[in-house]
Amino acid sequence: FVEGYRACREAQNRFDEGRISTAFMTRRWFELLVDARRQEADADLAYLLHAFRRSDGLAVGHGDVTTLARAEFQAARLGYAVHNPYWGRGLGTELARALVQFALENRKYHRVEANIDPENLASRRVAEKAGLAFEGVRKAYFYDGAVWRDQEIYACTNPALSGPAEEFAD
Repeated sequence: FVEGYRACREAQNRFDEGRISTAFMTRRWFELLVDARRQEADADLAYLLHAFRRSDGLAVGHGDVTTLARAEFQAARLGYAVHNPYWGRGLGTELARALVQFALENRKYHRVEANIDPENLASRRVAEKAGLAFEGVRKAYFYDGAVWRDQEIYACTNPALSGPAEEFAD
């Protein structure tokens, strides 16, 4: 897990987390992180999943499925990031596809959407390859710490659900 972060180069653009200090990433920190993520998942608030390279188990990125609403909406937001040394290898698409499948099939969301900065061309391509379609723009939707930014909405729905799954209906 930690080695994946250590491999990161300086940020390549404003969408890239880039290199971060891993000094705080102790075994105890990791145990607390896993426990917090487990509690979020148990409460059906969010599901944070890490992506690991098959060949050696190195962490190459992460993604999340966050509940926006249940009941009659059954909607979630999708997020994904690949560490910059691993860009251009299809890992973002593979991760996004896995997250969509997890959201629709495992967690029984009817709708999954990704909010993407219009300038983030790579993320737009990943969303499209993962089966999400462009729906429109939310104006001044996201505050990045300096300005309000537009977000493009890409989404897909779950054709297998005729109504809310019983365990997530209320």
